Amino acid sequence: MNRRVTLAITGASGAPYAERLLQWLLAANCEVHLLVSKAALMVAAVETGAPWPANHDKLHDHLRERLGDGGKLIIVGREDWMSPVASGSGAPDTMIVCPCSTGTLAAIATGQCDNLIERGADVVLKENGRLILVPRETPYNEIHLQNMLILKRAGAVILPASPGFYHQPKTISDMIDFVVARILKSAGFEQDLLAPWGEETKN
Repeated sequence: MNRRVTLAITGASGAPYAERLLQWLLAANCEVHLLVSKAALMVAAVETGAPWPANHDKLHDHLRERLGDGGKLIIVGREDWMSPVASGSGAPDTMIVCPCSTGTLAAIATGQCDNLIERGADVVLKENGRLILVPRETPYNEIHLQNMLILKRAGAVILPASPGFYHQPKTISDMIDFVVARILKSAGFEQDLLAPWGEETKN
């Protein structure tokens, strides 16, 4: 497939969504520029049952061991301002923030670029690319909703991690795949994790 995607993982609950999404993108032979916040490392360790190393090389090996081969995985530092992600001339045209914390949501909505996750999102918006934000919070307060409205009006896709049940999920993995399938569809990928309404699931 050879598409280039920026995937950012922040400190909201929802690391299993991010892992499954990354696994699918790599299996589809994508080039993934991965950014992981400090809070995301802690949350991922709790939610996946395995510590995520802070060292880039060790994190790369850890994710490869868990998710398998395929594609190209590039771990990007949170302040690596020389990364292609930091510039409109080199950044992938699709960025997914999954899960997206409400703090990251607020920073992107107000144009802050204090780290590469925020800068990457800003770049994708200014270049009219696809920015998909996957908040995982409940309930939302008025500030959260206002920030989502600002970002929606700016061209972002707001895709809450809200699994449906019409496909009759049997396992937690089925519920994770529901959300990941919706993310992939918004990103322009053809996926077989979830069949369209009225059709049988392929897998």
